[in-house]
Amino acid sequence: MKEKVKKSKGKKFLKGLLIFFCVIAILVGICTVINAVGCRANTQKAKSFEKVAYTDQLVPVQGEDGNWVFNTDKELKILQLTDIHIGAGFLSLKKDAMALNAVASMVTAEKPDLVIVTGDIGYPVPFQSGTFNNRVPAKMFAELMDTLGVYWTFTFGNHDTEAYSFFDREYISEIYSSDEYEYCIFTEGPDDVDGYGNQIINVVNSKGLITQSLYLFDSHSYTDGDYFGALWKYDNIHQNQIDWYKNNVLHYNKINAEKATSLGLSEDSSKVNSLLFFHIPLTEYKDAWYEYADNGFKDTENVKLYFGTAGESKKVIYCGIGDDELFETVQELGSTKGIFCGHDHYNNFSLDYKGIRLTYGMSVDYLAYIGIAKVGSQRGCTVIDVLPDGSFDCHPESYYQDKYNTLYEKEAVTMQEVVPVEITEPAK
Repeated sequence: MKEKVKKSKGKKFLKGLLIFFCVIAILVGICTVINAVGCRANTQKAKSFEKVAYTDQLVPVQGEDGNWVFNTDKELKILQLTDIHIGAGFLSLKKDAMALNAVASMVTAEKPDLVIVTGDIGYPVPFQSGTFNNRVPAKMFAELMDTLGVYWTFTFGNHDTEAYSFFDREYISEIYSSDEYEYCIFTEGPDDVDGYGNQIINVVNSKGLITQSLYLFDSHSYTDGDYFGALWKYDNIHQNQIDWYKNNVLHYNKINAEKATSLGLSEDSSKVNSLLFFHIPLTEYKDAWYEYADNGFKDTENVKLYFGTAGESKKVIYCGIGDDELFETVQELGSTKGIFCGHDHYNNFSLDYKGIRLTYGMSVDYLAYIGIAKVGSQRGCTVIDVLPDGSFDCHPESYYQDKYNTLYEKEAVTMQEVVPVEITEPAK
C-alpha cells in the first residue's frame, strides 16, 4: 500500500513538472512572438522618417590611413547623443518608439554634419527590456540613421554588450563597419589597441591642414570581477589606448608642420587641436565636480562651470574605479581642448578643469533608470560647433522645446527642478 502511494506521488510530481515546463515554453513562445512583431514594427518606424533636408551636406571620405576625413573651410557641426537605450524586447517596445522619435526629431531639426553617439545605443537587460538580444537595437538604430541620411559613428558603452547579451563587441563592430549602412562611418580600430571603435576623424581645410582631430575611445565596461555591473565597478581607458592617442597626436602635428612649412606658414598654425569622445567619464570629472561642490557649488581656481549640473545620487560621478594617465597625457600634449562622455544620465554639466573642458552629453534614455521616462530636464542632445581655427564651443539642447515639438508626437513629462546633489562620499 505504501509503495503505491509513493508511485502515485512520483507520478504527480512528474506531471506537475511537465506542466510547469509546458507553461514556461508557452510563455517563452508568446514573448518571442511579441518581441518579433514589436521589433519589426519599431524597425519599420525607424524607416518611416523623412530624410533630413540639407542644402549642402558634407560628405566624409576615407584617407589613405583609413581614417575618415571631413574636408571643409567652414564650421563643422557635431551632434552628441548618448545613452539612447533601445531595449528591443516586449517590455520596452513603447519606450523604444519614444527613443526613436526623440533621436529623429533632434537630428532632423539640428541637421548636423556628424552625429557621435557616446555609448549605450542598446540596453539588453532582460528584466527591463524583455530580451538578451543586443543585435536588434544596434541594427534598429543604424536603420534609423540611414533613413535620416545623416553621417554618424559611436563609442561603445557598458550596456551595448552585456556579459549575458547574445553578441559581443566584435560582432556588433562588424555590423557597423560593414557596407550595409551607408551613413555609418564607424571603424573597428587598430588590432593592437584594446577595445573596439578606437577611431580618428579629421577635419581638413582647403590648404590641406588638419584643423581638428576627433578621437573616439572604447571606455570598456565592468571590471574587478563585477561582471554584471551590480557594484558599479567601471573600467578605465587602457594604457595602450593612451599610447595610441599620443602617437597619433604627434604624427598629425608632424604632418601639419610639414604642410605648413611648404605653404610658408608659421609653426603655430601646424599644431592640431582635438576633441575626445567616450562613454564612461574620467576620474577627473569626479575630481572637478567634488572640488566645485566642496566650494559651495561655486567656481574655484581649477574649476569653471559653463552650464548644467550633476543630478545623479550617491557617488554622483560613476567613473572608472582605477587610475589612468589620459588626462595627464592630454595636458602634456596640449592638443585636446574638450572631452565628451555619457553614462550618468542625470548629469549634464560642462566645466573647465585645469584648462580642459569636460562635458556630459544630455541623455535620451527612457528605459534604464526607473521612472526616467516621465521626467524630462535631462533629455536632449549636445551641439558641438568646431570652428575653422580649431577652437570649439558646445551647448545643450532640451528635447522639449518648440523647434522639436512640430515634428513628431511627444510624450508628456515632468520637467523636474534639477539642483546640485550633495556629495555623500569623499573624493578620495
